[in-house]
Amino acid sequence: MNKQFPLYISVFIISVLFIVKLFVIQVLHNDEKSLIVGDASVSEQYTYPERGYILDRNNQILVTNQLSYDLMVIPIETTIIDTLEICALLKIDKEYFKKRIYKSVKYSRRLPSVLLENISKVDYAYLQEKLHKYKGFYMQKRSIRKYPKPSAANILGYIGEVSGSEIRKNKYYHQGELIGIQGVEKQYEIDLRGFKGVKYLKKNIHNKIIGSFKEGKYDKEPIHGKDITLTIDAVLQQYGEKLMVNKRGGIVAIDPSNGEVLALITAPSYDPNDMVGRKRSGNSVRLFGDKFNKPMFDRSLQAQYAPGSTFKMINALIGVQENVINIKTTFDCRGGYAYGNKKQYYMKCHCGIYGKVNFKNAISKSCNTYFANTYKRIIEKYTDHSVGLDIWADHVKTFGLGAYLGYDLPVGQKGHVPVSEYYDNSYRRWRAETTISNAIGQGELLTTPIQLANMAVTIANRGHYYTPHFIKKINDSIPLIYNTKHDSSINKDYFEPVVEAMHDVFKHGTGRYSQIEGIEICGKTGTVQNKVRINGRVVELDDHSILIAFAPKDNPKIAIAVYIENGGYGSAIAAPIASLMIEKFLTDGINKYTEDRMINTSLTPIYNRLLENTKDEN
Repeated sequence: MNKQFPLYISVFIISVLFIVKLFVIQVLHNDEKSLIVGDASVSEQYTYPERGYILDRNNQILVTNQLSYDLMVIPIETTIIDTLEICALLKIDKEYFKKRIYKSVKYSRRLPSVLLENISKVDYAYLQEKLHKYKGFYMQKRSIRKYPKPSAANILGYIGEVSGSEIRKNKYYHQGELIGIQGVEKQYEIDLRGFKGVKYLKKNIHNKIIGSFKEGKYDKEPIHGKDITLTIDAVLQQYGEKLMVNKRGGIVAIDPSNGEVLALITAPSYDPNDMVGRKRSGNSVRLFGDKFNKPMFDRSLQAQYAPGSTFKMINALIGVQENVINIKTTFDCRGGYAYGNKKQYYMKCHCGIYGKVNFKNAISKSCNTYFANTYKRIIEKYTDHSVGLDIWADHVKTFGLGAYLGYDLPVGQKGHVPVSEYYDNSYRRWRAETTISNAIGQGELLTTPIQLANMAVTIANRGHYYTPHFIKKINDSIPLIYNTKHDSSINKDYFEPVVEAMHDVFKHGTGRYSQIEGIEICGKTGTVQNKVRINGRVVELDDHSILIAFAPKDNPKIAIAVYIENGGYGSAIAAPIASLMIEKFLTDGINKYTEDRMINTSLTPIYNRLLENTKDEN
């Protein structure tokens, strides 16, 4: 074999690769723009669009923009500089400067990245006079967020610097750019951000800009972000936040006719302006680091609570649907429900009725005995109790419980609706009375406040709901994805007696002190036992206060769930707060006495005592 044969092969392969490369460049990519990429003599400068505004349902501005400036650096263009001098100029320390330069180099030596963000107008004017001494640095305009109302932080979210993983995943973003991190800002990032513009600039051999590349042939103007109108009522949102000061929990209000969320309150919360600009970093550490109050934790979407007595209507509806009770069924209440092989266990009842309890009174007076018997009949209707429990669970899930509801915010929990498999894994043997706490919403059931509000919507609509959502329109376009009606598994004819009983709750029952003259409110209070395990020991804390309601009784305009941690009886705090929210939304008036009482009600001493107990246990 010719000794030069390998050489010929190598030359041939290199020639083929060269021809293929030329073919790709000149034929497949016969576009001058493709030559820009990787051309060291061309510099890219981006122009950032104004981010879209966010408005409430009545066109009140919730989020707008303010002008800011970033100091940009192109590492390859920088020369040896007096580090101490530039740090003094930028009002930063040397270590921070070196850290940011290293981050920029690691990202790209040739591409610009942010060295220092959110520079004020005063500092901008001063820096502009000095920057000519420092090659590779330049100033760039940027708009950052501004929140005219210190409200709805859990809904709106915030924007922050894009992460390295996001840059690798999405080539649109570059180091130092801003992206929606939470809430609506994250969910509708692409709509809100718009599209940045770019200018290609020609450089000479000394890296000095000498003009526009190809006379701006490939430059692009920025496209402004789209404005988003939310379903939220800003006045109602702020009012709910005011009522929840010095309390913990969540309030969710929904329009039953279409699933639009009118208010989504979590407490405690924070001022969204705290997450803007350079102060965001320090505030973020403080807010996320508060593990006791958890202001960054959206209790209305993420907290999972037992539904308590508010769940009794669901058991009533399932009982009627499964034909184990009807509206004429009565049970004998003697102050509680005894169960177990030897009736050794006892579920107390506080309904105040000693004797026969009918369907309507069972709901309005919240009789535990009635619903324990009803639940037991549902499960024991079938020879195999596993079948009975799973049928019960299937009914429960059609009210939107035990699953993500599909709303358009990026956080949440699905709660828990126990099925037979759950108890099979927990007990060697079990039966209806093993799970009897489910009868009064105290067992293994877990719900979120938005699920409870959605449950109220389903009853208000006599058997259906629409997916709860926060988006009303994007610019002038109305999304149609939330128009689907979800039907419960309960016959619609069975809802009216439950609605009447819930109306009676506010006329004669546990919510009677919170009724509003001229408004027919239907609701159900709940008082949930609150036990936690601390270092292996079960500790009983103050009860949670709950209420779900809707109004008016016919053609309802608002459905609401109020959940107050450690608030005591449902009638004590949750009911008056719910009535105030309903009155605020439906009328121009307000019960000033009740309002003052709720605003001045502070549960902080209870929370502080809980904190001290937790410290003692640790």
